[in-house]
Amino acid sequence: MIVRAFPENGPQKSSNLSGGNSSSDNANGPAAAFAKLASVAERLQTSVSNIIRLPDVRAERAAAAARARIAALPSVAHDAAVSDEEVQLGISLSQEQLLSLQKPDGYWIGELIVDSTLCSDHVLYMHWRGKVDPELQEKCVRHIRRRQLPDGGWNIYHGGPSEINACVKAYFALKLAGHSPQAPWMAEARANILRLGGIPKCNTYSKLYLALLGQFPWKYLPIIPVELILLPDWLYFNIYQLSSWSRAMLMPLAIINHFKPTKQLPEEKQLHELYPCGLEGADFSLARSQRFLTWRNFFLRCDGILKWLDALPWRPFRARALRRAEAWMTERMGEGSDGLAAIFPAMLNGLIALEALGYTERDAIFQKATRDYEDLFADDGDDFRIQPCFSPVWDTAVTSIALAESGLDPAHPALQKASSWLYSKEVRIRGDWVKQNPYREASGWAFEFNNVYYPDTDDTAMVLMALRLMKPENPAAANAAFQRALGWQMSFQCRDGGWAAFDKDVTKGWLEDVPFADHNAILDPTCSDLTARTLELIGYLGRPAVYERSVQRALAHLRRTQEDDGSWYGRWGVNYLYGTWQVLRGLRAIDQDMTQSWVRRGRDWLASCQNEDGGWGESCASYDDPLLKGKGPSTASQTAWALMGLIAAGDLDSPHVQFGLRYLLDAQNADGSWTEDEITGTGFPRVFYLKYDMYRNNFPLLALATYLNAKRGIFRLSHVQLVR
Repeated sequence: MIVRAFPENGPQKSSNLSGGNSSSDNANGPAAAFAKLASVAERLQTSVSNIIRLPDVRAERAAAAARARIAALPSVAHDAAVSDEEVQLGISLSQEQLLSLQKPDGYWIGELIVDSTLCSDHVLYMHWRGKVDPELQEKCVRHIRRRQLPDGGWNIYHGGPSEINACVKAYFALKLAGHSPQAPWMAEARANILRLGGIPKCNTYSKLYLALLGQFPWKYLPIIPVELILLPDWLYFNIYQLSSWSRAMLMPLAIINHFKPTKQLPEEKQLHELYPCGLEGADFSLARSQRFLTWRNFFLRCDGILKWLDALPWRPFRARALRRAEAWMTERMGEGSDGLAAIFPAMLNGLIALEALGYTERDAIFQKATRDYEDLFADDGDDFRIQPCFSPVWDTAVTSIALAESGLDPAHPALQKASSWLYSKEVRIRGDWVKQNPYREASGWAFEFNNVYYPDTDDTAMVLMALRLMKPENPAAANAAFQRALGWQMSFQCRDGGWAAFDKDVTKGWLEDVPFADHNAILDPTCSDLTARTLELIGYLGRPAVYERSVQRALAHLRRTQEDDGSWYGRWGVNYLYGTWQVLRGLRAIDQDMTQSWVRRGRDWLASCQNEDGGWGESCASYDDPLLKGKGPSTASQTAWALMGLIAAGDLDSPHVQFGLRYLLDAQNADGSWTEDEITGTGFPRVFYLKYDMYRNNFPLLALATYLNAKRGIFRLSHVQLVR
């Protein structure tokens, strides 16, 4: 099979939209809504089949702003139905806003916004090193204080309850920075922490950071033997049976576990008060299961044996294991990667491990690791933040799809620059994934700017769906890369028919009971959302016969993973709204019969979750309590997902779709953007969440475009042909 992309006589879409900077006009609300409605007559006069010509909206926006300044018009009741002209105006405004955000190199990137724990961790790290930057510490403190909740605690997602790990880290950071335990905010935080169970209720990774500063006994931490690195790849258990992110975090932690480089703090900086009743000297060993024969009890007994062996003076393999672990870690910190796995936890652990190994600021690898780590810092003058990683490949792919599907010419300079940039980021190194998937040729895309050891199937599928809509400068090279990456993507189908993120068949469930696996992410299981996204890609390429067996296995996987109420779990986005939307969109792309009862149950579940304001929303709380699935304040991104799911099911004219479109159009700001405070991205369910700042803008545009294209009978836009 040969992939031939972008035939010269392929379908074209044109647009007269220019790529200049959008206005900073912030008018919104009823006046802006009235202005948008009033300008319908001046908008597009022509819209035929799959050709979308976009107007220059600057004059309309200026008129809207002028009217808004003249009078604040009252809200008026209106029918929920929307006109194509209204949707087209929303598209035009959104396109211009997104085009203005493109970077000179051709990519898009939005900030990844997370909870306060990263700033807390950095304060702890500075004090562990004994090298505190007072100005940076104060910025971290302001960040932490601003996010303290009324009950005195800190949460891990917008609107969520206080979470024990975030609370302990924040309190410790503030105390290290000089805040008195008698200060009102510290007293409130301490009372809240004790209500949540205190330090003993923290997870292993939080306790390890406390141990580095002498605030938790090492003997009660699960041992992470560095000898794990010596286990052969063919053994039933080895480090490549762990998820890629766990592997990158655990290898430096194994080095740290050997050296136990503890910083002793003065009495006034210690955390005695965060142990219930002051019992910091009690036995805080992990509790065993009540039943005798369980994996948890087995591993806890193994942990006891390993600790006994670790205390012996004779450890014949330790020196060799340390050298191997050091080489493994520094290799993945080197050129081609923006830090170890290019993610904050692994990068921070790696810096601590380097110092434990004796590296200093004079060593090149330590300097590079520090630069990569500090590149994650974001400071807009009003607030200092630390990002968990960067998302340029993902943001560029999603935004390119939204722009192209909404009518931007595939030869538009913005899309051509994005195409060239994406092709330049193809990974051509056989990274960690080859241990579980010995596919013959390296390809794929990673999430970040540079992360050559860890491309992933989610980014690769999304990038290929974007590239199908763009015309490259070098079609021959693009065809070769497209074919190479498509083969790589399909090689990752797991035994159960689904796709996971970074590795193939890293699904040994018994590993979830390993004592150091309480971050809820030791495995890389197959996911309905990733499986359906791969089906969507296959559908857009015409469902090639060579992949039909893969399609049938994937469909069986989706049937098995559907919830009783018709929804699907979302692993990489919050949550059932994300999973259900992606499954319905994937099914529609492969021309699945959308009237089947199991498909209709997914559609009906989505419709049942619509809020009274016409939008959809789901809180991260649904990962803790499935009864909360599909419930939460309306957000632009989740409303867009739900709309695309319903549209895929064929419900174009239903009140649910029309009301949802009305919500999106009314919520759109005058500059074409949407406002969204809630977190709708998932890192580790129940542990770590992140807000993709681009989601509030690129997914609503894609939803509006999907609606208009579906009305014209267009469900598969593509400039890629498969030649057999």
